[in-house]
Amino acid sequence: MAKRKRLSPAQDSYLASAPESKSALAGPLPTAGAAAAPIAQVAGAASTEAALQEVSAVLQQARARGLMVEEIDLGLIDETHLVRDRIAQDEDEMAALMGSLRARGQQTPIEVVPLEGRLDGKAWGLISGWRRLSALRRLYGEASEPEFAQVKALVIRPDSAEAAYVAMVEENEIRVNLSHYERARIAVRALKEGVFPSQKKALQGLFANVPRAKRSKIGSFVTLVEALDAVLFFPAAISEKLGLALVRQMGEDAAFAQALITALQGAERGSAAEELAILNEALASAQQSEATAPLTPPLETQGVSPGPGDTQPRIRCPGPEASAEERITTQVAAGLRLGFQPGAQRIELSGAAVDARLLEDLKAWLKSR
Repeated sequence: MAKRKRLSPAQDSYLASAPESKSALAGPLPTAGAAAAPIAQVAGAASTEAALQEVSAVLQQARARGLMVEEIDLGLIDETHLVRDRIAQDEDEMAALMGSLRARGQQTPIEVVPLEGRLDGKAWGLISGWRRLSALRRLYGEASEPEFAQVKALVIRPDSAEAAYVAMVEENEIRVNLSHYERARIAVRALKEGVFPSQKKALQGLFANVPRAKRSKIGSFVTLVEALDAVLFFPAAISEKLGLALVRQMGEDAAFAQALITALQGAERGSAAEELAILNEALASAQQSEATAPLTPPLETQGVSPGPGDTQPRIRCPGPEASAEERITTQVAAGLRLGFQPGAQRIELSGAAVDARLLEDLKAWLKSR
């Protein structure tokens, strides 16, 4: 019978870690905290750097295009950077805006442009958002609350001063409708600032998107601005109808503008209604004087011989000594004045009697002439 071999019991040392093997396959697996291979480190760093550069480029582009909203201290903004188109602020509208800012915060950013080399510390010039900036300054002045110490703003970089003025006007046209006087005033001021080469270019540049008829009316208000801007207290209250009537009267009577200035300076004007009453009274008085003025003297007294069948006065024809730019006016009927400028080949009819019926009669006469 064969002799059995006795087995030895299992030993703990048999389960201990085997000695390091020369084969990489036999080595221990890398732990989570172990350093990554050099090639992985380089690839990871390059990827992170590329991502940061891409984000940085996107942010810079967005800021350059005025798409990034920034928070700017109120004291760093110069609201006089551009001549403002809005003359006065309605207190009821301002109170409503302040109430909205208290309740909901600033919902719409203003627009500013970077300034350089300012000794007063102003780093930003206001383009649009004057009402929002003014409301925040009032709120901060009331209680110095930190939430009103800064304004949300888009930083834009207009290509030119013209573009900056256009941006201001268009923003106000969209948000709060300006009066014709305010529109005309910014055109006059922009011309004086040298932003545009002529008044016509100023009107076309600032109001390129408005109908031509409306732009023409704004151009008529330019005459009113140039004549009365220094003496009017509430010019934004002048309606389109009243303003055009005043301008028309100025064109007919060279002394009317000075009469308006005298009337305004000699009266108390504590409200817009009082100032409007003065303007309306002066206009009515001038029109009444024109309507009751005697008709043109007989033709013989003007050195003009009446032709056969002549029953109406005719315009005095300028002699050789008359300038081509001379403007001759004649009262041809009650409330109807006729003007003639030879050099411009221009004839004008004006006065209270100019109406739709006269226009139709004139058209019929011209067709049969």
